[in-house]
Amino acid sequence: MGVKNIRLNNGIEMPEIGYGVFRVEDGKELEDAVVTAIRSGYRSIDTAAIYGNEPSVGNGIRKAIEEGLVTREDLFVTSKVWNVHASFDKTITDYEQALERMGLEYLDLYLIHWPGQDKYLEPWKALEHLYKEGKVKSIGVSNFQVHHLENLLKSAEVTPVINQIEFHPKLTQLEVRDYCLQHDIQVEAWSPLMNAELLNHDKVKEIAAKYNKSAAQVILRWDIQHGIITIPKSMTPSRIQENMNIYDFSLTEEDMEQLNALNENLRSGPNPDEFDF
Repeated sequence: MGVKNIRLNNGIEMPEIGYGVFRVEDGKELEDAVVTAIRSGYRSIDTAAIYGNEPSVGNGIRKAIEEGLVTREDLFVTSKVWNVHASFDKTITDYEQALERMGLEYLDLYLIHWPGQDKYLEPWKALEHLYKEGKVKSIGVSNFQVHHLENLLKSAEVTPVINQIEFHPKLTQLEVRDYCLQHDIQVEAWSPLMNAELLNHDKVKEIAAKYNKSAAQVILRWDIQHGIITIPKSMTPSRIQENMNIYDFSLTEEDMEQLNALNENLRSGPNPDEFDF
């Protein structure tokens, strides 16, 4: 069984599992990893300006297309604007530069990377402009808490399709998830494996043994059974493939609750209410 798509609030469909490249250096190794991911069945690739690796992601995408693995239309490509002190015009320019770095004519999803201290309203107007002009297929946000979303929606003409947040069994963010559900904003998980810290957790390993699956597969399955899009990162070909193979088993309600119960509101990344670039 292949990867399922989730329909976003603008009618666009997005794969529920994608390939993330956070903390991966630009270079041939990443180009090859992107090709490997696409060959393994991934159709969603997630990067960001601040990662500094958009060129290699773009090169990998073009290689996969040249090899006949996919067409551009088969892929769902995401990047993010680093919106520190970003004006409307600067945000437009940043998008155009992202396309240039990646060698692409459009992105499927463009996100505001962090809210900062109220540094998102003007960039959002720019994203709305890009969307209305048909230059980007979908727009969204990342790391927004409820109060950021409430403030954004007061003036937004377009509702974000996505809120990409840190999400894993030790940080379940129920309040944010509930708000997004109420407003038809899809939640997407970054750092779903908590930088691999959860792979040696006794409870996760216990559940994994029950299904003869890896700890990573169990956590990613937990994500999608919560209706959350997930973007694990790996540079190891076997693990890239393994992370995709989560469609031949389902966690029981008891398993889901046991993983939910691991929540400690523990972040591996910055707190959006404190992080100001």
